[in-house]
Amino acid sequence: MPNVTGILETALYVNDPERSARFYQTVFGFEIIVKSERLIALAVREGQVLLLFKKGASANLPQSPHDGDGQLHLAFAISRGELEHWLTWLPEHGIAIEEDRTWDRGGRSLYFRDPDQHLLEVATPGVWANY
Repeated sequence: MPNVTGILETALYVNDPERSARFYQTVFGFEIIVKSERLIALAVREGQVLLLFKKGASANLPQSPHDGDGQLHLAFAISRGELEHWLTWLPEHGIAIEEDRTWDRGGRSLYFRDPDQHLLEVATPGVWANY
């Protein structure tokens, strides 16, 4: 079978891309790399992009017949040493931690919401057999 080297893009559909971009810039430090009327693309790290599409803005375009709705889930990898920083960083920015979970393999996850109520997670190694 052909190989893949990773996930290049992840897309969220949001009500207000500007508001969402500010959130991801403030909380994660992601930089805007493309901005248009229907989307804002953020650099997560080298080779990884988070796309923030305005809900409904792409549905009727012939070159881009996709759209989405509903609350989704994204998890961002962090080092074990960064966990304590996240435990203080999120509340300092008015973000409630909905769950703090320790997994059977020793990993730990913090769950919280973005402005569109997508469930976000920062997770240390030990969450999955391959992470």
